[in-house]
Amino acid sequence: MKLHSIVRFGLVLFSVAILVACGQKKEIGGEIVKAYLQAVVSGDSDRMLTLSCSDFEEDAILELDSFQGVKASLNNVACEQTGSDGDIILVKCTGKILATYGNELQEFDLSSQTYRVAQEGQEWVVCGRE
Repeated sequence: MKLHSIVRFGLVLFSVAILVACGQKKEIGGEIVKAYLQAVVSGDSDRMLTLSCSDFEEDAILELDSFQGVKASLNNVACEQTGSDGDIILVKCTGKILATYGNELQEFDLSSQTYRVAQEGQEWVVCGRE
């Protein structure tokens, strides 16, 4: 009877650990994408590149360049995992990027993009969009 209780307790601990790990992975994807977007609109190229995988750096630089010379900000942005593709976390965001070009305000809706987040080395980074 005692061995049965120990096995049951071990299974409960294992299940809790799996749930916590999945929850952290889900939160990580959304946090990484939001931090990446914040770095883009604030013009922080160093931070943006740290949040980009090596295969995505060229596209990330182009995205950053598109906001040079304008005042940009995030508006009501929230990002969360919507699925996965193997080891890739798929992240969707709501909200907009607001950019002022001279006197004209442009809004870029983020809900049409799905971001790909992957682990590169020990870090989670943005690796593209779909």
